[in-house]
Amino acid sequence: MYNQYNFNWLNKKINSNNYLVVDFYFTSKLPFNEAAHAIAGESSIGTWTKIGGLTKAQYQKLSPKIIQQKQKQGIVRIAYPLALFEFNNLPQFLSSIVGNIFSMKVVEQLRLLSIKFPDQYLNSFAGPAFGISGIRKLLKIHKRPIIGSIVKPKVGFNAQEQADAAYTLWSNGVDVVKDDENLTSLAFNKFDDRAKYLLLNLKKAEKKTGQKKMAIINITAPYQEALRRARLIKKLGGTCMMVDVVAMGISAIQSLRQENLQLVMHGHRAGHSLFTRNEHHGMTMYAYAQLLRLAGIDQLHTGTIVGKMDGIKKEIQEIDLFLKSKFGKLLPVMPIASGGLHPALITDLIKYLGNDVIINFGGGIFGHPSGVAAGAQAAQAAIMAVSRGIDLKTAAKTHSFLAEALKFWHN
Repeated sequence: MYNQYNFNWLNKKINSNNYLVVDFYFTSKLPFNEAAHAIAGESSIGTWTKIGGLTKAQYQKLSPKIIQQKQKQGIVRIAYPLALFEFNNLPQFLSSIVGNIFSMKVVEQLRLLSIKFPDQYLNSFAGPAFGISGIRKLLKIHKRPIIGSIVKPKVGFNAQEQADAAYTLWSNGVDVVKDDENLTSLAFNKFDDRAKYLLLNLKKAEKKTGQKKMAIINITAPYQEALRRARLIKKLGGTCMMVDVVAMGISAIQSLRQENLQLVMHGHRAGHSLFTRNEHHGMTMYAYAQLLRLAGIDQLHTGTIVGKMDGIKKEIQEIDLFLKSKFGKLLPVMPIASGGLHPALITDLIKYLGNDVIINFGGGIFGHPSGVAAGAQAAQAAIMAVSRGIDLKTAAKTHSFLAEALKFWHN
């Protein structure tokens, strides 16, 4: 019933400049090729029954092509003509490629694995405003990993307490301090107050340390309110806005980028496991990272390998490599490692992820036995030592707070 059209193009060449190529994993009770045709058709020009209307010329211009089948692995590769897509419109892309096909009865499980975009489509998007080099230029940090922290508890402090905790972090070696994902504008911690106090304390910390600092302030809200909050950050002299990318949606992320606010956009991925964690359904974090880079994210949480969050080493490294690699004319994205990190994990973390990363500590600073200032100094000492090729045990001989952290969080 789904095979009104023959989309098979196996062992034939396509002009990769004119097609957007998608890899899907799926399971179905139908024969593999029939189910593959259902996926290709429903995401493009087909439907559930035979219909008329398309001329031969229209069909030739718009029909998808099944260019590869790996039946043992359950993977099909489909090439979609660019004519099916509106440039610079991620919502339309999602409506096509992850739309109705995920609700079809003929597929039991379906997972978007990856997308190959031709340059003419890629370059219709603005992409990141700053990228890795722009972030490093703002902070005047050129080689080592960037030291980050999340104020803990994630919610509970009032605006002044939040800002004072950030000041302690900045004053003791932390480069960037961020809100957590569920801190927006709460009754006990209003956004406008928090932004004001944070940025006042940031300036004090910069004056005290002689170093550039960054406040990553969560603007997550309905779009117009999020935009107002972003503009307030800019007005107060801030350099970064944080967005919960899943909660706000890809359209809001793209729209914020198109506002040209000249603020670094920090992407927190809270909620991504709703559709990325099941290895047989939804989409991979890799594919989601591709879309977020198009949308304009500058910094993106990708996993830690060694921390508390779920994530396979190979997958996280592939995502990070993609974010840093050439992608049309779009700037690279700075990966963020965050979740369950402490100084004892830094040797392995940098070995796995390299230096182009923001390493975020929460409990790994705030849980230090000698307090927050000591925790921040220990985190800084660990990153500085490993970046210079110094063993942590050796570094700890001359840094008591680091030694205390290594003993407390001994693995």
